[in-house]
Amino acid sequence: MIYFMRKRVSSELKAKVAIAAIQGHRKVNEIASEYEVLPSQVSDWKKQHLDGASSIFISFQKANKSKESDQLLTSLYTKIGELEVERDFSTHIAVMES
Repeated sequence: MIYFMRKRVSSELKAKVAIAAIQGHRKVNEIASEYEVLPSQVSDWKKQHLDGASSIFISFQKANKSKESDQLLTSLYTKIGELEVERDFSTHIAVMES
């Protein structure tokens, strides 16, 4: 019985193939034979690339929001720490005066 090993394709190669397909200068079959992949894979990777293109900008926006929320959390934790120290000091003074 003959077993065929699946060819593993790097994400960089998938991106190159997808970009070549998106450019539209060559037919899908030509691109597939050049990169030694199936024409259906070329079409799939092109579709995935086009579908995922908008996520680049979404993740950039999330990164900016994440930075802002991290800064806000840091300032809030700092304020909480200051208030706890103030409360503990006030409690300590009140106990000593009693």
